[in-house]
Amino acid sequence: MGPIWSSYYSDCCCVLYMIDAARPTQISSSCVQLLSLLSAEELASVPVLIIFNKIDLPCYMSLVEMKSLFRIQDIISFAKQPITILETSARDGTGLSNVLQWLNSTLRD
Repeated sequence: MGPIWSSYYSDCCCVLYMIDAARPTQISSSCVQLLSLLSAEELASVPVLIIFNKIDLPCYMSLVEMKSLFRIQDIISFAKQPITILETSARDGTGLSNVLQWLNSTLRD
């Protein structure tokens, strides 16, 4: 889906970017795609929510480890957009209320 994302940018009011936190081998490709998304001019002022999903799995790395691997501080300092980071488990519902609160707050503004 990545190559066609840009055709939807003009209609975006926020971005939810989900990362499979149980697959650290995919971190580098996820990071490259996120940086591409953040550098799009159409999304320069659009709030971004980065979601680390699958925190319920035993192979999940901690948020501190994920932020380090993902170089989240570098990404935040590079980005023009406000960025929020949350952890979720779509399977057991952990953190989903926080995602809904973020969406509610962001879409209200």
